[in-house]
Amino acid sequence: MLKKLLLLTATLGLLLTAALAQAHHGWSSYDAEQTLTLEVPLQSVNYRNPHADVSIEHDGRTWQVILAPISRLQARGLPEADLTAGKTVTIVGYPRKDGTAEIRAERIIVDGRTIELR
Repeated sequence: MLKKLLLLTATLGLLLTAALAQAHHGWSSYDAEQTLTLEVPLQSVNYRNPHADVSIEHDGRTWQVILAPISRLQARGLPEADLTAGKTVTIVGYPRKDGTAEIRAERIIVDGRTIELR
């Protein structure tokens, strides 16, 4: 009986962990079938955790672009100093399915360097 209880507890724990990970990222809300490639100046930069983000203008709207966690940006060669308001970058990513002006960036090209974010 104790063995069954431990197995049930472990299974529930794994399911809860998977659900929390999905809720945190929520990547299913982005349209991976519609890749956007935008060369735009950055309006604002938030270099912070859990994910850095930048704002851009596109199609007459202000869009929030979700980047990667700071540790990943730094490990892949994109320090905070390389992202400044007014700098033109190329962003490749997916828009939200619900029409919200938000993009999940897969990569960003800054100063001729391509940084893979995922």
